[in-house]
Amino acid sequence: MKTSFAGLAPAPAFQPLYRQIKQLITELLESGEWRPGEAIPSEIDLAQRFSVSQGTVRKAVAELAGENVLVRRQGRGTFVASHSHARAHLSFLHVTPDRGRAERLEARLVDLKRVRADATSAGLLGLDPGGTLIRLRRLLWINGRGPVVLEEVRLPASAFRGLDATVAEAHRCMLYSMYEAAFGVKVVAAEERLKAVAADADTAHMLGVCAGDALLRIERVAYTYGGKPVELRRGFCNTRFHHYANALS
Repeated sequence: MKTSFAGLAPAPAFQPLYRQIKQLITELLESGEWRPGEAIPSEIDLAQRFSVSQGTVRKAVAELAGENVLVRRQGRGTFVASHSHARAHLSFLHVTPDRGRAERLEARLVDLKRVRADATSAGLLGLDPGGTLIRLRRLLWINGRGPVVLEEVRLPASAFRGLDATVAEAHRCMLYSMYEAAFGVKVVAAEERLKAVAADADTAHMLGVCAGDALLRIERVAYTYGGKPVELRRGFCNTRFHHYANALS
């Protein structure tokens, strides 16, 4: 079906045309027209579909590729980014060994239950206070060493219907690939906050440290297309042999 650019809702006058095309492509991704791992049409085809120049489409696609929403593969085309391949499990992991780099991530489910959303969680996820959340806890091993991180993850139950311990373990508790494959939820961006904290008794026991030892707390809000929040995460990291690393550009 041809989508005419003329049929789009009016955009702010200050928004460049390629940004409007970028938004339209994002909306089509969100609707599921092109699934993670699939190729999107060529720039020529998209230009014809949206009734704009190929250069305009190229700029829109380039920006989405720069945001890791799309992936360009030389000689093959442009594909929707996916968390399904092995190293994708590491793409949002900023905890890395002091020596070498993170090559392998393993996860073990601690527990999974349904809880009521507190005001803070509801606000960050755009839910009504008291709505139902899925609370999941897991331990992470990096390169076979660990456990290094204890994470508590909160998800809106309405977006993850049917998620239980059996489903999580069937996906080896690799969350972003599970969201994508089992629930059609694609994480494309995240914001994190870091703070040094002292380990409480339960966290210390889980991570094999002493109560009161210093840990790095990493709080994350993850977003799907359109900047919609879909996950809250709080991780406690034992930094004895690991550190937090982030590349800035």
